[in-house]
Amino acid sequence: MRHSKVINHLGRTSSHRKAMLANMATSLIVNKKITTTTAKAKALRTYVEPLITKSKDDSTHSRRVVFSYLQDKKAVAELFREISPKIGERPGGYTRILKTGNRMGDNADMCIIELVDYNEGMLGSEAAKAKATRRRRSSKKKAEAAVAEAPKTQKEPETVAEVVDAVAEVVAEVEETPAEIEETPEVTEEPEIAEEPAAAEEEK
Repeated sequence: MRHSKVINHLGRTSSHRKAMLANMATSLIVNKKITTTTAKAKALRTYVEPLITKSKDDSTHSRRVVFSYLQDKKAVAELFREISPKIGERPGGYTRILKTGNRMGDNADMCIIELVDYNEGMLGSEAAKAKATRRRRSSKKKAEAAVAEAPKTQKEPETVAEVVDAVAEVVAEVEETPAEIEETPEVTEEPEIAEEPAAAEEEK
């Protein structure tokens, strides 16, 4: 029985387990996502997340501490240059485990472990969910309330006499419009200024 056994030794010696976790952490940092068994992924999560937290302080001491675990210059440079600025605002929880089912050969429980800030598909869905927040009052009700509260600019006729007067004013405006159009003179003849030079030449 595994009473009070906090560390999963993964059936390996201490040196073998440390080397395996260092290699897996390097692969995760470089590739941003790896496929492994669920037991190894859970052990890797407790191994790599403190290193990612350490990378938020970009100093020589922090780089040497991380290098003592990973033993890979490329992974250390990638962690401090690319990953650290992107996860600077996140207070932990840098990795995500997605189960993918069982392996064909030995029926082992498989999963994908990835860096949370590098899964663009899930980031897009989270942003969409964040925009579609539910309020106590819907926007439609707010619009109706604003229309109801807005002052009416045009006074509506209340009695029959006012309606008749409004119709008479509209009819008068329509009857006055053709008269105004007829009063405007139409220019049909050409100006005589253009013919004066020709007449002057004939007289000569």
